[in-house]
Amino acid sequence: MRLSDDGLKVLILREGKSNKAYLDTKGIPTIGVGHTGGVKMGDVISDEEVENLLRKDCILCENTVNTYVKVLLTQAQFDALVSFIFNVGVNAFKKSTLLKVLNLGNYTEAAKQFDRWHIPPEIVGRRTSEKLQFLQA
Repeated sequence: MRLSDDGLKVLILREGKSNKAYLDTKGIPTIGVGHTGGVKMGDVISDEEVENLLRKDCILCENTVNTYVKVLLTQAQFDALVSFIFNVGVNAFKKSTLLKVLNLGNYTEAAKQFDRWHIPPEIVGRRTSEKLQFLQA
């Protein structure tokens, strides 16, 4: 599976985007939706370039879901997991209880696991959004 167009749009809303390079919280030049590779201060990109970079940056997240999730997923579930991994990282997902219970086929418990990732507290809205996306029919 691949991230849907709707999933991409929601991910952009969750992460925020910038068409102009900025320094992230660690002082790293960043552009688009958290893209850091080859970015120089002063760079400006179009909305289309933002989406293209994000699609490329999401390939690792997509591959992680496709490799480690052993049960069938809806497109909404897949998109929610890609968003989650984009935020927490591949290794955190691979070690997560969310993945363990999901692979047991317990989708309801897997959805509840999003609530365990509320650190920092500012992330609660994002996790709730991902959980609701995961629960879409």
